[in-house]
Amino acid sequence: MKVLMNVRFPHQPFNAAVKDGSVGAKLNRILEATKPEAVYFTELTGQRTAVLIVDLPDASKIPALAEPWFLNFEADVEFRIAMTPDDLKRAGLDQLGKQWC
Repeated sequence: MKVLMNVRFPHQPFNAAVKDGSVGAKLNRILEATKPEAVYFTELTGQRTAVLIVDLPDASKIPALAEPWFLNFEADVEFRIAMTPDDLKRAGLDQLGKQWC
């Protein structure tokens, strides 16, 4: 299953990694280990943020995706299910609408 993973970095831990020169190595190590399909760096509510698209074969893989961010940056991590148009077609919305309306 495709998942959007939002990683928000607190200023102090990330600033410390920038100042000591370790931020690049930490980010590369995490990205090489988790192998996201895509990753974008942006800002969200004033905080440095990474948005990753990852494949989540089952819920037991969540710690492997989240812990590196927690442990290296004290980051907040959120997971959002991402559906493609084909996924939505297979969802059976027409039948659900008939069942629940």
